[in-house]
Amino acid sequence: MRILVTGAAGFIGQMVVNALSARDTLMLNGRERRIAAILATDIAEQPLLALAETHRRVHALPGALSDPAVQARITEDAPDLVIHLAAVVSGQAEADYDLGMEVNLQATIDLINACRQMPKPPVFLFSSSVAVFSCAANDTIDENTLPAPRSSYGTQKLMGELLVRDATRKGFVLGRSLRFPTISVRPGAPNKAASSFASGIIREPLAGQEAVLPVGRDLRLHLASPDRALAYTLHAAGLAQDEIGADTTLTLPGVSVTVGAMIDTLARVAGADVAARIKPVPDAAIAAIVTSWPGQILTPRAEALGFVPDTDFADLITSHMGRIAAE
Repeated sequence: MRILVTGAAGFIGQMVVNALSARDTLMLNGRERRIAAILATDIAEQPLLALAETHRRVHALPGALSDPAVQARITEDAPDLVIHLAAVVSGQAEADYDLGMEVNLQATIDLINACRQMPKPPVFLFSSSVAVFSCAANDTIDENTLPAPRSSYGTQKLMGELLVRDATRKGFVLGRSLRFPTISVRPGAPNKAASSFASGIIREPLAGQEAVLPVGRDLRLHLASPDRALAYTLHAAGLAQDEIGADTTLTLPGVSVTVGAMIDTLARVAGADVAARIKPVPDAAIAAIVTSWPGQILTPRAEALGFVPDTDFADLITSHMGRIAAE
């Protein structure tokens, strides 16, 4: 089978491409299939070229999904599996509405249209977010709660979910939209996501740097590790479409933890001197976005389908420390 990964230059995208390249087969729609080739696309060219140089089955396709030449190549390759990770993150989508609409919504439309030209519908994984939800006072909700986003990013992701659901109904794709928890701990530099601090308050102190905390200690977050995000992606590809049914959106399980508990866990695992590098600097704009997100989401349907969350937040820290040690 042939696989397309969009947003392949991003951290999760590179994890997905590296993981797929390391294996010969993958469960797809209930059947084990042999991996023949991986098409990696992103607007950032150099990381794609590095992936293609490292892995013999990876082919780089730099460019925007709105580019007719990119769309034509995707249609020509006719992938059996599309993993659509390309996105503008939450803070950037809020600051630049046009860019968010172009990347988070229009690119999804363009990609579905490319799939419509293929001989058979591919399995189509759409990367969504718990930002589609909102609730009063950072409350606990469940996966059946009606989405009501309070950010441009969440709104764009919800529209993408509906597009995937309708495209599945029409027979264009075999869709499954994955509402990922906030991912922590992401390596590398901070990004423009409103939730970037959820990684920064762990990553920077462990690297000997100060970290800015823009929210209060009482804020709760629904979190998953990068390794869990990868596992969720590959597991979702393997599910048979009749297991998913007409409701193609899956809210994924996570670890619910307060910011204060995150800091206390860091102190316990890495030392109080490390946790002391976190400096409170309130940011009303960030707080307005993240405090509307649920602090915990109950996900019995996803768990019944085999999605298994991290055990606790300490696992997320030790996983990151292990990744640093291996570099």
